[in-house]
Amino acid sequence: MSSSTEHTEDTATASPPKPHDSPVRVSRLGYVSFETPDVARLMEYYTKVLGFALVDDSPQQAFLTTGADHHCVIIDKAEVARGRSIVGYEIRENLDDAQRRLKDAGIHGERRTDTGPGTPDVLVLTEPETGATLHLYEDQQPSGVEPTFDHRPSKLGHVAAYTTSTGNMRSFYEDAMGFRWSDSIGDFFVFLRCNADHHAANFMQSDTMSGMHHIAYEARDLTHLQTMIDNLARHDYRLYWGPGRHAVGHNIFTYHEDPDGNHIELFTQLDVMLDEEKGYYEPRPWHEHFPMCPTTWEADIAAMNMWGPIPPGMIKR
Repeated sequence: MSSSTEHTEDTATASPPKPHDSPVRVSRLGYVSFETPDVARLMEYYTKVLGFALVDDSPQQAFLTTGADHHCVIIDKAEVARGRSIVGYEIRENLDDAQRRLKDAGIHGERRTDTGPGTPDVLVLTEPETGATLHLYEDQQPSGVEPTFDHRPSKLGHVAAYTTSTGNMRSFYEDAMGFRWSDSIGDFFVFLRCNADHHAANFMQSDTMSGMHHIAYEARDLTHLQTMIDNLARHDYRLYWGPGRHAVGHNIFTYHEDPDGNHIELFTQLDVMLDEEKGYYEPRPWHEHFPMCPTTWEADIAAMNMWGPIPPGMIKR
């Protein structure tokens, strides 16, 4: 790691979370939706290139999965392509309690039973700053899809978006949704976790950019990641960045674009925090110091890629 990449542990922010002091406690990222002018084209990309299983579809919509859940990706027909129009989170509370507690905190949520198959009862919120739709649900119906060991990702990993204020977004996700702070890059990029995984949501502050920054799917290990990349090449999708290793989260990453130009990350070896009371990530030989706790990193190339440079124009603010 370059010595120019400084990092400091934020001990005040990294202290163990208080007992249930947020209206909702998200347990995991469940699904994300994409709007596209060409449902069939994006559906072909997800099934043939990434190996997702198609669970339900129509000319206007498709539901795809990597495993047991009914869906982790929704594709909707629209005039203009847009990623991350909806983000679904599974929560620990039942929806009645969640709706009441959010209302007491001044956050309006609408109960819906018509959002689509797989999640027949959903609490719908509007994300501050971005205006994206959030779905909160207790669980999904099963997909009935058999597990596989081919190029299909193991799961939806995280979703990143632009925001006008990382501070406001962090406050909302921590105070209302029970997320914990994992890392920051300078004062413009924040990473948040809802379970042991280093991050399920991350946000970049920008005055000029909006919408989704990227979406990430997890590989089981390096061999699986290689299989996924080889399948990209078979279908003429080329990487524009990677393989490399982020210092923030320490995952090995690759990036490419889907047919609509959405930025897609395929990754493995993301940091995990198995003991919130201890407050440090499981030790790995590539960590900069031990114990490795939530950190504010200097905005440096090495924070983005421990192995090499970043492409020109990759970080747009």
